[in-house]
Amino acid sequence: MTTLIRRVWELVSNRTVSSSESTSSSSSSSCPSETAGFGAFDRVPTDLLMQIARLVGPKEAVKLSVVCRAWRCVVSENELWIFFLKNQKQEEENYWESFAFSETHLRFGYPLQTFSGESPQLSYMGIYGQRVQVPGSVIIDGGSGYCKFGWSKYACPSGRSATFLEFGNVESPLYSRLRHFFVTIYSRMQVKPSSQPVVLSIPICHYDDTESAKASRRQLKEAIYKVLFDMNVPAVCAINQATLALYAARRTSGIVVNIGFQVTSIVPILNGKVIRKVGVEVMGLGALKLTGFLRELLQRNNINFDSLYTVRTVKEKLCYVAEDYEAELSKNTQASFGAGGQGWFTISKERFQTGEILFQPKLAGVRTMGLHQAVALCMEHCHSAELTGDDAWFKTVVLSGGTACLPGLAGRLEKELHGLLPPSVSNGIKVVPPPYGADSAWFGAKMISNLSTFPGPWCMTKKQFRQKSKIKLMW
Repeated sequence: MTTLIRRVWELVSNRTVSSSESTSSSSSSSCPSETAGFGAFDRVPTDLLMQIARLVGPKEAVKLSVVCRAWRCVVSENELWIFFLKNQKQEEENYWESFAFSETHLRFGYPLQTFSGESPQLSYMGIYGQRVQVPGSVIIDGGSGYCKFGWSKYACPSGRSATFLEFGNVESPLYSRLRHFFVTIYSRMQVKPSSQPVVLSIPICHYDDTESAKASRRQLKEAIYKVLFDMNVPAVCAINQATLALYAARRTSGIVVNIGFQVTSIVPILNGKVIRKVGVEVMGLGALKLTGFLRELLQRNNINFDSLYTVRTVKEKLCYVAEDYEAELSKNTQASFGAGGQGWFTISKERFQTGEILFQPKLAGVRTMGLHQAVALCMEHCHSAELTGDDAWFKTVVLSGGTACLPGLAGRLEKELHGLLPPSVSNGIKVVPPPYGADSAWFGAKMISNLSTFPGPWCMTKKQFRQKSKIKLMW
């Protein structure tokens, strides 16, 4: 650093002295000399200017861009801003990759822009400046088991609550339940609804493409918008959970396997749109069933816990999915867990038998297809539909939901799919674990709410809702 500053200072000093001598006989003010001094930077090698700009950081680099032409050329370079974005002290992993993906694919809103060739060239310096001006927003990830909420500028959700699907008296009108839910969330966050836009994640429900299912989805959408606008929320962005989990994995197309609280849904998504005409496969087996099955296994070994919550914690801490179930039965898989106030407990085969019911539901007495079979069926439907000239779009499978975080699940599912599908379909399949764990949908919403163009192209306002101008979008 000292060497760089000395070299630059020598160059600037020499140029300043020369400029001063050439203007000493004139009666000009000191401003031209100062300008000439700044212009001395034009003689500094570009690679040296780039190193200096990297050292001073993004805010100072922007200030330097007004000094002279050489600084402007260097500071406007995307290479420099990619360096800044890759090296920012962000708690979120892969910040640069998420930044580049979202600004390239999501900045124009829904429907998503598709590019036949190369992606458009963006000015990351301009985008950085625009992002600084974006107001924070409230993110509410509805969830099918529980809700996560927080600020878009925070590293992670700040709180959790019962989901709006389960909130309040289920016999009360939908509007009343939703209002009770949103009032509770805003109260816990200690924020006025009128102060910030909201990004809302909605669980996939009413899976079919029938008229009755469409009517049910429309009713839920309109009730959500009406409640929030009645609470004076300035703008609302509501997107289904599966699509947000896909965005969190930096994809716009693929199949999302969402292991929810009650059921598991296999959702085909093309360019951000759920392809319901292909079919959303549903397994009547979710996180609650896995937790209940583990409890049964533990009770058979005279291990009892006071609450289902403790059993769920055991599942999250110790359970995994075996790559080869039969081979795993012959291994020593013992592990211990300390339940607060109840001592230590040791379990063995229960660790992988719990997750195995995703592939062999009959072990838990559930009559439904296995997870690999449901995903394979969805892929075959996508392949037969021939929606694009390239089948690659549905060969990325993104896992979502807390139970989807079980170690080994992604590898086992990928292995089963390769064994189940013909090579013409299975070639190139990749199964991606939940990119941000149980909070993947929340982080997908965060990507949208931090866009340089937010809230404009993604949100609906009260006026637009009344005109029904965007009501069909994004769900």
